[in-house]
Amino acid sequence: MRKEQWCLAVPKREAEQTRRRLLEEGLLDRGLKPRPEGDAILFPVTEEIAGAAWCEFEAVPERAELPRHELVGGIAIMQDDDPEAARMLLSSRPSLQTVLFPAGPVEGEYRTRRFAVLAGVPTTRTRVTEYGLYFDVDLALAYFSARLSTERQRVFEAMEEGERVLDMFAGVGPFAISLARRAALVVAADLNPAAVHLLVHNIALNRAKNIIPMLADAGNLTRLGFHPFDRVVMNLPLAAPQFLPAAAALCRDGGTIHLYALQAQEGECLPLIRAVTSGEVTERQVRTYSPGRWHAVYDIVVEKEGC
Repeated sequence: MRKEQWCLAVPKREAEQTRRRLLEEGLLDRGLKPRPEGDAILFPVTEEIAGAAWCEFEAVPERAELPRHELVGGIAIMQDDDPEAARMLLSSRPSLQTVLFPAGPVEGEYRTRRFAVLAGVPTTRTRVTEYGLYFDVDLALAYFSARLSTERQRVFEAMEEGERVLDMFAGVGPFAISLARRAALVVAADLNPAAVHLLVHNIALNRAKNIIPMLADAGNLTRLGFHPFDRVVMNLPLAAPQFLPAAAALCRDGGTIHLYALQAQEGECLPLIRAVTSGEVTERQVRTYSPGRWHAVYDIVVEKEGC
């Protein structure tokens, strides 16, 4: 659909500066597409201003509102069981291969959940690209959160070169492999055999040479005689706080623990933390999980004296 409107012709070299000025002044008609003409860009404006002329423009097509969803590689996870909306979502994003609906909560000792396929290829497996790294995940076999990508990068940037790192609940390896780029050694443990299988695969996929994958219960790691670690990651939001004594025992004095937990009030984990360390604690909200609950991270400096 085309429409006539006032327009301002601007040399291409001045186009971006003019576009911003028109936006700030509320004069740019955002319902119409700017277009090139020779060495100029024609901007549609909402009223007759100095230098304006009458031109024809193409209307910006209305965009259908997409259903709520989370992207994990080539898979979209919808919040509603709506196959028609899933088909619309699939057609709107060429990179998507599958749309899923969670048929149950994250449950069991392996932190897995069941999914129903609403549209596309019937699979729960996909590849996630994150800060130049690759992770093959299977959402039905091992827990994975793409929403923690920024958090993984934050921890990586806080590290010193040559640290010894323990990932107590490694899953398919997003934290372990991300931090391995700066660590001397990463020990990555998980209780879920399917997760460890994918972890080993992802270590090879990213050519990481300094990660030791382990099929192990985090509660038993203190029995294995490890030299204390500089940094311990505890990403098991529903149960990680109960493993704090083990994490503190495995972390060196002055080292750091990153504890991820779901909570309903600020400081909910502080009593458990103070039972194992007197060091500095910083609490941050990572993301909203459900009404009245959120995903928090505690950055904990381990100081064992005085506890």
